[in-house]
Amino acid sequence: MRLIFVKILFICCFGLMASGCSSLGDLFSGDSDEKSEEKYAGWNSQKFRDEAKKAVDDGSYEKAIELYEALESRYPYGQYAAQTQIDIAYAYYKNGDSEAAIAAADRFIKTNPRNANVDYAYYLKGLVNYNRDIGFVDRFLPTDTAQRDTSSANTALKNFEELLRRYPSSRYRADAKQRMVALNNNIAMHEVHIARYYLKRHAYIAAANRASGVVEKYQRTPAVPFALQVMQEAYENLGMKELASNSKRIYDLNYPDGPPVPDQATATFSNRVWDIIGFDK
Repeated sequence: MRLIFVKILFICCFGLMASGCSSLGDLFSGDSDEKSEEKYAGWNSQKFRDEAKKAVDDGSYEKAIELYEALESRYPYGQYAAQTQIDIAYAYYKNGDSEAAIAAADRFIKTNPRNANVDYAYYLKGLVNYNRDIGFVDRFLPTDTAQRDTSSANTALKNFEELLRRYPSSRYRADAKQRMVALNNNIAMHEVHIARYYLKRHAYIAAANRASGVVEKYQRTPAVPFALQVMQEAYENLGMKELASNSKRIYDLNYPDGPPVPDQATATFSNRVWDIIGFDK
């Protein structure tokens, strides 16, 4: 009986503590909101916009996000409400918050489907995924991004394709198309890396299938000659002499001087070191 009483008492005390913590949290939250109101007391929408733009120009993206969110909260139906939404998305993107940037862009598209800047929202989604996971190492060291997971690249490709399909006259069309070329090149070379991995594991059928997929789907990419080399080696090991000969013939016919673009994974000493270390794999 005493044990039951102790348990009941413990549960009651825990409930009171949780309730107290909740009330305390609400109190602190209220204080924070009040301080925010005091901080921006007397600010009109133009003041918010000017200061937020200045923060963006200065690279202070967290500050810009704070200002844009305060502006949206205070003037949710103002003249620049739609522009504020897309500005928040851009600030999130520049601050490296990919998920928040995409969510904000999607919200803008859903809320303002006829807005003149809606094509930019689609373009921004592509940019976010195009640059996703690119950090310090990628910007300053010679990594081979084709060796990495291509899920974000595939998503970016779909984003840009949707932009071009919906808005063929968009001013972002040219840049999107160039990025799509780069994405296709990267995805194709990623497939070659997988095919080479299969070769090393003596999985010759898988290697040949993966490489032939590159030749079929990514004909205009620099990955094709490397895929043909994989096909030739895989077919030779499988004893398929005719297919191996065909792969070599196509390679020699189209690339008599070798691949027009060097293999990034082994192009330089630094790339070879990076590849040996295996940080990209």
